[in-house]
Amino acid sequence: MKVLLINGSPRAKGCTYTALSEVAVSLNKNNIETEIYQTGNNPVYGCTACRGCRETERCRLDEDCVNDLAEKMLDCDGIVVGSPVYYAGPNGALCAILDRVFFSRPKERFAYIPAAAVVSCRRAGSTAALDRLYKYFTINNMTVVGSSYWCMVHGNTPDQVRLDLEGMQVMRRLGENMAFILKTGKAGRETISPCEPEPSVATNFIR
Repeated sequence: MKVLLINGSPRAKGCTYTALSEVAVSLNKNNIETEIYQTGNNPVYGCTACRGCRETERCRLDEDCVNDLAEKMLDCDGIVVGSPVYYAGPNGALCAILDRVFFSRPKERFAYIPAAAVVSCRRAGSTAALDRLYKYFTINNMTVVGSSYWCMVHGNTPDQVRLDLEGMQVMRRLGENMAFILKTGKAGRETISPCEPEPSVATNFIR
């Protein structure tokens, strides 16, 4: 089994990476393979609402990391998305990436994949940023994995983050919980089939 940890910070080895690495430590101890995917600091496109992905299940804007990341997400058993906090929200480039990843692929392809979010901030804005990231999971039938506290670390440098002992413990517990859910899910799928989803219904409030 494998978990993809997405580093949504432009800093490859910064605070967000430090938090994700601690999650990976617990996963690896439970014999879960991990990969930390760096979204990088190259420009990314926002969704242009062309809806071309409805025909191909791929984003037509193919110059950045979106399609590569989407396939990696669908090829793994669990996902952890990490982001720094900017103005009480996740990195804007990361949100642009995730908007296109989740819009371009059918919801059914993400169903039941365990997912978690991790944020890093100097002081505040962390819970609002977490809420924004969780919304990608809860609209796509994914299983949200929690920890012993909200999944956040505090510090302005990686060394400061390591001094956030409670935050580091929360990261390790998150990895433990993800490993447990992956193992129990694998055992459950051997005897229980997922429910057949109802046909989608869209209700517009203005008619």
